[in-house]
Amino acid sequence: MPVKPVEKIWMNGKLVDWNDAKIHVLSHVVHYGSSWFEGIRCYQTKKGSAIFRHKEHISRLFDSAKMYRAEIPFTKEQVMNACKETIKANKLSACYIRPVAYRGYGDVGVLPFGCPVDLTIAVWEWGKYLGADALEKGIDVKFSSWTRTAPNTSPTMAKSGGNYLNSQLIKMEANVDGYAEGIALDSGGHISEGSGENLFAVKNGTLYTPLFANAILPGITRASVLQLAKDAGISVVEGNIPREMLYIADEVFFTGTAAEISPIRSIDKIVIGEGKPGAVTRELQRRFFDVVENGNDPHGWLDFV
Repeated sequence: MPVKPVEKIWMNGKLVDWNDAKIHVLSHVVHYGSSWFEGIRCYQTKKGSAIFRHKEHISRLFDSAKMYRAEIPFTKEQVMNACKETIKANKLSACYIRPVAYRGYGDVGVLPFGCPVDLTIAVWEWGKYLGADALEKGIDVKFSSWTRTAPNTSPTMAKSGGNYLNSQLIKMEANVDGYAEGIALDSGGHISEGSGENLFAVKNGTLYTPLFANAILPGITRASVLQLAKDAGISVVEGNIPREMLYIADEVFFTGTAAEISPIRSIDKIVIGEGKPGAVTRELQRRFFDVVENGNDPHGWLDFV
């Protein structure tokens, strides 16, 4: 999914031309994956352009950097204002927002303390991450041969660039094997998540989802779905989920900023439920899109540009 260039990218407090948004080849991030980023959506709602859960995303960005002893040289409020400034500078009414903090040019050794922490914000037009029909018809996925990181090896609660080497392996394997996405297990063999999405299953009307301890990212859309389920009176269980439970689930779906709420119709060529989005998935989609499309926002999730 190539990115269509826009006019400006925000870098360390200044808007620069798209083609001038460059870093030094010896920047620490290039060699050691020392970056922390967010994926955020700005939706064109019926009430105006609005960033979905802006504050929560920027807070997670700062949390991710903190786990790696990196101090972002801007306040959260400054970063939020910069996201809006970048959207306005590029005259976009709906877009994907990518703030990324990273260790820049300085020492080239593993110890990063001699390197500055830089911050860049880019925005671009964004379609449906898992395909145009994913939300309506569902997708076909497989269990990956790659597992998520074991506890106390690297912080999986951080949205760090280095963690996505594992995600790339999961995604590439699924793609080469003819699937839209892969599902990873954690080091104990329990369900973790997709390459870039959290996962939910429905069985007998109850919603199940893995724990943070299952090496998942604390997803913002995941948290939103938990709240929407509560609003709808749907019971939720967070806990260890065995692989085989997904095969016999009534419904399974991914959540994420890019994926939104994407139903899964088959896993390892085993049809899930009726092989199409189920009633619980549909209800959660309805409630989610009522917020981001219609602008009906009882929880204050929209930050209007």
